[in-house]
Parts: sequence; structure tokens; C-alpha cells
Amino acid sequence: MELTEEEYLNLPEDMKRYYTRREVSIKNKKLFYVAREAGVSNFGKFNNRGYQGLYNGETAEDIAKRKGLDENEEILDWMGNQELGANLFRITQTEGFIEKNKIKGEENACETHYRVGRAVRNTIKELGGTMPEELPTPEKSTKEIEDEIFKKLRS
Repeated sequence: MELTEEEYLNLPEDMKRYYTRREVSIKNKKLFYVAREAGVSNFGKFNNRGYQGLYNGETAEDIAKRKGLDENEEILDWMGNQELGANLFRITQTEGFIEKNKIKGEENACETHYRVGRAVRNTIKELGGTMPEELPTPEKSTKEIEDEIFKKLRS
């Protein structure tokens, strides 16, 4: 579902999170397709390299632990809009870089994902922003927000 900038800005914070989380999910699928075409088969490793760049060395497991999540919970569902935005930027820029530069091989793709994550982190730092690992974990997941949306639609 496409929103205008004005529509997006008028959404409550939970709806912004929900919308951004859906965008992250869509863009992640495209990134994984591009990564597979580049020769990636270990997507856990590939994913972790992007997180390590953006989160100063933290893996997905480290992030989940810091956020106090259970093993079966998706860390992206427990990010605020700002943190999701940083990840969306990492994802889209990695996809574009791999395609534009015709990156081949799992190691090269993983290193590219790390470098793009690190560049996004450096940009946040240069802007005086809050590092992603310092942002608060929301009270509820985007899955809970989605459940609330569907509950309202059914009633």
C-alpha cells in the first residue's frame, strides 16, 4: 500500500512502525534475491554482516539478547520507526551496491553488506543521531500492532 508523504506523517507512531516494518520485509526479500544471484548461500552470515556494520559488531543474536527477546521473536518486529529506517536504508543501499557493482561471491557480498551497514552507522554518527543499539525497544511488536489492526477490521 503506497502512502503519500502527508498521509504517512499523519499516521500514529505505531502505524508508522507497522508501515515501515512491511517495507523492510519487502525490501529484505529483494536484497536476499540479489544476494543469492551474487552467490550467497549462507543468508544468516550475510544478514549478520549487515547488522554487524550497523550495530558496531552486534549480530542478530546479540541484538535479540540485548532487547530481551525470545528465540522465536524477529528482532525487526521489536524496532522503533527510527531503527527500522536505519535498517531499511542499509538494506536498500546494499541491494543497489551489489547490483551496480556486479558483486560476485559470498565473501564479497558479505563484506559489502558490512561496509554499507558501517557507512549507515557513520552517517547517523555524523548527523549527531542516536546509534541504533541505543534506541529504545518498543512496548509492543509490529506483530501485535498487526493483530490490533485486523481485530479492528473484524469488529
